[in-house]
Amino acid sequence: MNSFRRVLLKLSGESLMGAQQYGIDTDRLSDYARDIQAAVDLGIQVAIVIGGGNIFRGLSGATQGFDRVQGDQMGMLATVINSLALSSALTSLGVKNRVLTAIRMEPIGEFYSKRRALDALEAGEVVILSAGTGNPFFTTGSSLRGIELEADVMLKGTRVDGIYTADPEKDPTATKFDRITYDEIYNRGLKVMDLTATTMCRENNLPIIVFDMDTPGNLLRVLRGEQIGTYVGF
Repeated sequence: MNSFRRVLLKLSGESLMGAQQYGIDTDRLSDYARDIQAAVDLGIQVAIVIGGGNIFRGLSGATQGFDRVQGDQMGMLATVINSLALSSALTSLGVKNRVLTAIRMEPIGEFYSKRRALDALEAGEVVILSAGTGNPFFTTGSSLRGIELEADVMLKGTRVDGIYTADPEKDPTATKFDRITYDEIYNRGLKVMDLTATTMCRENNLPIIVFDMDTPGNLLRVLRGEQIGTYVGF
């Protein structure tokens, strides 16, 4: 069993689409909620950052004529929609949770502060952190929140089962790393996260485990210490 007391779970917005081309697949959402419930049942404090790419990606919008700042703001709002959906799914299972937003928008969610988030985590609530950092051009919300909340690890749930030498969805010859250092990610130019986010994790000694969240039960397997996914550290 891993000795994780508090984790920051980063979920992909794109994964919420399931087999759809857009939006939220309710079956996938339910799978996520059940896996998070299992983590809570282990006594682990869970903070969650979820992306918005199933609805809108600011950077992609900028390439199609959107103002970059407004595009990023639209992306932040997309993460709020996903956060509310996840909150509703957790509530339906009886899992206490709260949505905190980096932009004031009460009563949709409470305005984020470190103390408010920590108090909720200590009370056994799942904390869903939305709207990124509230700033455009800054896509390091999961790293920043993981460091601020003193998480033991960032669990990056994706559509693939770890970090590869190349994109396995595009290159069938790509091989998987079981373990890799932050520096190797830089040197190999791997697209795990943006470089600023990876640097923040490195400088604050926040390890990362990249794993396939779309397979039900994998989150629990990671938390139990099974060797799945890719571990990023020193």
